[in-house]
Amino acid sequence: MRTLSLDLGRRSYSIHIGRGLEARFRDFLGPVRPAVALVDEHLPVCQAERLDAYLGEMPRLIVPRGEGSKTLAEVERLARALLELGLGRDGLLVAVGGGVTGDLGGFIAASYFRGIPFIQIPSTLLAQVDSSVGGKVAVNLPGAKNSLGFFHQPEAVFADLGFLDTLDLREKRAGMAELVKMAAIADAELLDRLEAGMETLLDENGPDLEAAIYRACLLKAQVVEEDERESGLREILNFGHTLGHAIEGAGADPPWIHGEAVALGMLYALHLGGRTGLGNEAMADRMEALLGRAGLPLRLPVELGPRRLIEIMGHDKKMRKGHPRWVLLEDWGKPRIGCRPKPGEVLAVLESLSP
Repeated sequence: MRTLSLDLGRRSYSIHIGRGLEARFRDFLGPVRPAVALVDEHLPVCQAERLDAYLGEMPRLIVPRGEGSKTLAEVERLARALLELGLGRDGLLVAVGGGVTGDLGGFIAASYFRGIPFIQIPSTLLAQVDSSVGGKVAVNLPGAKNSLGFFHQPEAVFADLGFLDTLDLREKRAGMAELVKMAAIADAELLDRLEAGMETLLDENGPDLEAAIYRACLLKAQVVEEDERESGLREILNFGHTLGHAIEGAGADPPWIHGEAVALGMLYALHLGGRTGLGNEAMADRMEALLGRAGLPLRLPVELGPRRLIEIMGHDKKMRKGHPRWVLLEDWGKPRIGCRPKPGEVLAVLESLSP
């Protein structure tokens, strides 16, 4: 088990990474604190014993899987259920699940009675390496992913690798995309390690996965400590997300899940950087080879044409003065934020990646 601290003064908290963290969670929670859990609908089926070990008799509300649950309608449904359960301002939410459950739980915690605390227990690789850390919580509007949200830090994060034992291969691969992202923007050595052991890392029982998750969380914690509310440096974490969010925002049932969309977004950003004088095509080739080994998609979905994606990007929350902002790489570990390539360059690279 490994623990690291995210230092934000009064909003500081610990991130615990390992197996068998149930007792540590129960000790942290204490015996009498009123709490309600929001639980990914898949977990009672495949992780019932572990879920019971964490939550005991704590009331549970089930969250449907998928981005389609990150809506104001679902926020209202869950908030009404919390009221019916009698959860007050002295209460606590526990979000157990992937990024969708964590985002919903954090959004509700930030707004319920003007804010109550919450704890993250991420159950997917993607949530463990990225979305559970940093306090960004949000829901979607149609065609505009994460357009309503807050900065609301959890009280603690318990990343139990035991939840990954029943994670399907597609979700594991999606989590690898966020690991690759952190390596690309902040740690060239980690990128080398991912190349050397990608197949081993896809095995939840592999010896290197805990260390890789810890390293990714540490890198993200360092960024958040310096720029909690994304006024500058934290924008580097959006590498791959300008196009990735457009793919996810294309409809109620997007063709790719978050990590898959981010993988395409990173590959696209490297090609775009090479075209505009940042980085080079060799970086894009290296990324394509690594993502391919992780089993991630390398070409845009057939049903999403370049002009449609450009239209969706026009609604991105990262827009400034009518233009999407991109994170591009000068080199591995050297991101540049606020890039504004010409529309013709964006379209040309999108067309080059279209099937």
